[in-house]
Formats: sequence, structure tokens, C-alpha cells
Amino acid sequence: MQVDISIIVPVFNRPQEVDELLHSLLAQTCSDFELILVEDGSAETCEMVTGSFNDRLNIRYYMKGNSGPGLSRNYGADKASGNYFIFFDSDCLIPEHYIEIIKKELQDNFVDAYGGPDKAHPSFSSLQKAINYSMVSFFTTGGIRGSKISLDKFYPRSFNMGISKAVFVMTGGFSEMRFGEDIDFSTRILEAGYSTRLIPEAFVYHKRRSDFKKFFKQVFNSGIARINLYKRHPGSLKPVHVFPSVFTTGSSALIILSIFLNIIFIAPVVLYALILFSDSFIKNKNIKVAFLSVIAGFIQITGYGLGFIKASWKRLVLRHDEFHVYKNNFYK
Repeated sequence: MQVDISIIVPVFNRPQEVDELLHSLLAQTCSDFELILVEDGSAETCEMVTGSFNDRLNIRYYMKGNSGPGLSRNYGADKASGNYFIFFDSDCLIPEHYIEIIKKELQDNFVDAYGGPDKAHPSFSSLQKAINYSMVSFFTTGGIRGSKISLDKFYPRSFNMGISKAVFVMTGGFSEMRFGEDIDFSTRILEAGYSTRLIPEAFVYHKRRSDFKKFFKQVFNSGIARINLYKRHPGSLKPVHVFPSVFTTGSSALIILSIFLNIIFIAPVVLYALILFSDSFIKNKNIKVAFLSVIAGFIQITGYGLGFIKASWKRLVLRHDEFHVYKNNFYK
């Protein structure tokens, strides 16, 4: 099958990051692709940045009203001419062999949709490396993300995701969900009987959030999204998704007990922090990153857990409709 690739990237107030993304795409060993950039109602656009690459990349730039990343990806897909779509976030750097790897993989072993892992680039700040660690670590909710373990069902994430145009059209693309829209989409792809696969070699460097406050907002909304996804797809909720809320309530109880009764109660929390620190230090060879990884790990699990608990109460007990918070921060 001839694979004609269209790369689609939603953008919101990130001209500097788009400049870095475009330079990484310019360095690809295979340049046989088109790039669709969709400016999603930005106040600070990347139009000038994009224009400086017009003679070096096959690039098309569109501006539209703000609707969130999911619907902006749909907008870009509607404008794309390729038969295979690849979605990146605007804060990603793409390794130079990425397109070459994907072309060969799809020609040798075609899959309807795939996802790739993410890593921290050496140029990233210590904080960005710590947040990346917490997002992919076995000891946090990262779990199997980025693993080479073979999965019966793999759920691609939209920061690094590919899908054939035919399957995209058949499944209707991304929904109007502001958070968890990529998991919703991946779930619908699998429910429709299409194939998905993790391609470990197709990784990207993902900057993620630039401070802990924005990171907390992201993971809090992810916890809410998990319950929203459960209401849409009842079979999607697994025991592992409940772990962050159990950890959050359990560790909070241990800390309170240690304050009023005995310091020994806080030992499990301290042990977990030491595990995060040690594992991050082994992987990153940096004490500062290891220390920040402990903070990032606790923010990730407790933020997700609190969002999960709030959504469980509002949606499962009070029977409220689908909701999210920090709605103005879905790109941050």
C-alpha cells in the first residue's frame, strides 16, 4: 500500500515551540509528507514562524475559532490530502528518522492506527525531565506507556498518534470532549474492530507542562476525564485507574495519623518517595531531576486521584452531566 502522510498539529499560543517543531521536521531523513498546522483561536499566532518555512516544508497553515485540540485535529484532517494521518502536539520535537521509520513500518506491517512513546530531550529543563519521568514511569500512573511489551489492545495518545484516513472517517474522528478525547477516540477505534499497535521506535520528545501548577491542572482533568470516559464506555474502567484515588486517600490518612499519633505511619509515603528518587536518579543521572521527579510523581498521582474522586462524586453519585474544570487550560 502506498502511504501518503499528512502531519496534523493543533496550535494555541505557541510560536516558539512551533518553530522548534518545524526545525525538527525539516531535519527528517524522509521528507515525503505534508504538514497541516491549525491555529485554534490563538492570540499569539505562529503565522510568521510558519511563513518562514514555506519554501522548505510542504506546509499549509489555517486559522480558526477556538474549539479545543480535538476538533482542531478534525479540521486539519478535513484539509489533509494524505491517506494516513499523523497527529503531534505542538510542544513535541520529532527525531530525524521518525517519518522514515513509520513509512517502513506501515509498508511492512500495516496497522489501522498506532501510537508511539515519548522521551525527554537532553535540552529539556530539569523540571520538564522530571515531569516526563512521572508520565512514563512504572512507579506512577505512567505504567506501560513507552514499554516494548506487546499489548492485545493499545490506546494511542494524540501527542504521537497515526491513523489511516479511511479509519478516521469511518470512526468519526475526535469527539467534542475537551479532555480524554484521544482515549475516547482510541476506544472507538478498537470497539469498531480496527487494529492498533505501539511502535516503540516511533518516539517523540515531548516537553509537556512548563511548571507544576499547569501539570496539576492537566492531571486533575485527566482524573475527571477517566470517569467521563467510563460513562461513555462502561467497559473502559479498570482497577489500575482507581489506584491514584486510593493512593491519595491512603497517603493523606497516613500523614494525618503520623501528625497525631506516631511518625511511623508516614513510613510508606517516605519509602515511595525514595523509590521515585532512586529510580529517577538511575535513569536521569541527575540529583536535581530525581528530586523534582518525587514532587512530579506525587502531583501526578494526587492530582489525578482528586480529579477522579470529584468526578466519581458528581457523575456517579449526584448524576451530573459530563464536565471538566480548568477549561481555559486544555493546551497548557
